[in-house]
Amino acid sequence: MFSRESRPPHIDTLIGKGVRVQGDIDFLGGMHLDGAIAGNVRSNSAPESTLSVSETGSIDGSVEVPNVILQGQVRGDIRAAERVVLGATARVEGDVYYGVIEMTLGAQIMGKLVRIVPAAAAAAVAKG
Repeated sequence: MFSRESRPPHIDTLIGKGVRVQGDIDFLGGMHLDGAIAGNVRSNSAPESTLSVSETGSIDGSVEVPNVILQGQVRGDIRAAERVVLGATARVEGDVYYGVIEMTLGAQIMGKLVRIVPAAAAAAVAKG
């Protein structure tokens, strides 16, 4: 019923620890962040698109990526239709919209948790 994917996400884009980005980022595939972004982060809606943020990574802006693995900090809302994984050092100052969420003891969210209902399930509920 439950399964854990042990393989790390595929990384197409890497933003290093000493890099500071000013502005929005749109990416395809996988992105790993060790640095800082002052802007919004978005990805295509492909279910395998993944953003991973290390302990040293931070985002000042909203995140809209199907899969988010967070160890660092996000100041803004997170919208992850597939999966959100919050590690022990994760800090979110904003609302988290998720399909599935996994939190480790120590993760902090200063905002609301809102589950995103898949379109097929929402249609079935609407039919009654």
